[in-house]
Amino acid sequence: MQTGYKDIKAQDAEIIAISADSQALTGLTKQNLKITYLLLSDENKKAIDAYNVIDTSNMRIARPATYIIDQNGRVVWKFLDVKFDIRVSSDQILTELKKL
Repeated sequence: MQTGYKDIKAQDAEIIAISADSQALTGLTKQNLKITYLLLSDENKKAIDAYNVIDTSNMRIARPATYIIDQNGRVVWKFLDVKFDIRVSSDQILTELKKL
């Protein structure tokens, strides 16, 4: 996500990432990966549960999920996979943003 962040911002969009890790571990991840977008900790999994993205094979983590939410708060596109290591690319996010 970081590699495409500048281009996503150029589309007047924002990235907000949510991790099931603790706040301390999330902070270390942000620092180690030099992430400049918002990375939040959801250690209690409230947002993860609300979006129904808990990984049923490992209840400690969330499944990879990406949502595009419009200015009215509606989900207009989503990517959700059952495999932990499958992620949507920044290019695909940009393609979807340009459709709006």
